Amino acid sequence: MRRLRRSGRKARRSIQEAQYVERACRAAYQIWRERERWTGFRLRPIVRALKRRGGQINVFKQIFTWWNGATLGALNTIKKRAVFVGEDSYGNRYFEAKDTRDSYDGRLRRWVTYKGYAEASKVPSEWHGWLHYTFDEPPTKEPMLTHAWEKPHLPNLTGTPYAHRPAGSIVHAGERARAAADYQPWSPE
Repeated sequence: MRRLRRSGRKARRSIQEAQYVERACRAAYQIWRERERWTGFRLRPIVRALKRRGGQINVFKQIFTWWNGATLGALNTIKKRAVFVGEDSYGNRYFEAKDTRDSYDGRLRRWVTYKGYAEASKVPSEWHGWLHYTFDEPPTKEPMLTHAWEKPHLPNLTGTPYAHRPAGSIVHAGERARAAADYQPWSPE
């Protein structure tokens, strides 16, 4: 008899919790709609576009993490104030401001949105120069000349399976070739 009463209480409590969560969600939605109406910031089209790119998990990643690409705030700013300039071989997209309204020093701001993990070493040298105002024209308009001795750009491979691991490192069983003037370790006697 007691078990039935307890399970009945638990069931009532879980129903009450579900109703509370539903009321809280409705209230948050109403606040969101009101704020949307007053500020003019429309989040719904951005969320729809993100869902098209990869589902709801990616929407939450986009909202709450900055290291998985641009945040919603950055995407909104870029959408409103920038013009698409080009894309590099890694899939990174580059943008330039339409005007100097939000500039710090009178120059047009420039942005990069990374494809995948936000890692600055994924930016090739020609785009790096353009982002840092070394070049006035982007590589799409004025390609950078490359010499025969130059190697192609590679992002930082540290922490990946492709990272450099010299002989004697822990990954290679920690054994290294002995040198001619190798040291003798001290051992207490």
